[in-house]
Amino acid sequence: MAGSEGEGGHNAGMATGQEPIRIGSQPPFAVPPERRDPARRLRGRLVAAVTVWTAGRPPGGAGLTVSSVLVAEGQPARLLGLIDPTSAFFEAAQETGAFVVHVLAVGDRALAERFSEVRPPIWGPFERLQVAESPWGPLLGGSRPRAACRLAGSAPVGYAELVEGVIEQLELPDLEDPLAYLHGRYRSVQDLGDDG
Repeated sequence: MAGSEGEGGHNAGMATGQEPIRIGSQPPFAVPPERRDPARRLRGRLVAAVTVWTAGRPPGGAGLTVSSVLVAEGQPARLLGLIDPTSAFFEAAQETGAFVVHVLAVGDRALAERFSEVRPPIWGPFERLQVAESPWGPLLGGSRPRAACRLAGSAPVGYAELVEGVIEQLELPDLEDPLAYLHGRYRSVQDLGDDG
């Protein structure tokens, strides 16, 4: 094909979603730091694990990247997260009464971007991904920790919805380098100490 550079051409990375689209070092519509809400700025200074929550049945269903997550030990253990109440994920979880939380590794940045709703895919949410069905929702392919939850309820908290799930099944393979979110960027947990 004329004009292509190697396999897949110069836009091959875009087709696979491996690199986010950026103009400069910030997303093109980012709010300048001096205009950001102080509570949001505080949250940005807290290192957070990056997860993807899925609900529904593939090829439909929905997923959402979530970094405001807590695990409450007990019998039964519970998982809590702050979820955008206008998201497709929240609607799917309400409809099915169940969801799956996947803990991402540093190599899963493309998944985090894909389900962040900042840069959603132009095709279906699970199109071109390895996904399996489960009673709780779509299971993303690959070996990563995940919790299958039954929806216990939700309540409005600030601008978000605090979603509570009862953990019914766990898969806990080790992650060599979990993906973290700090100062509005995805980071390697191993590299966090290098930022001073």
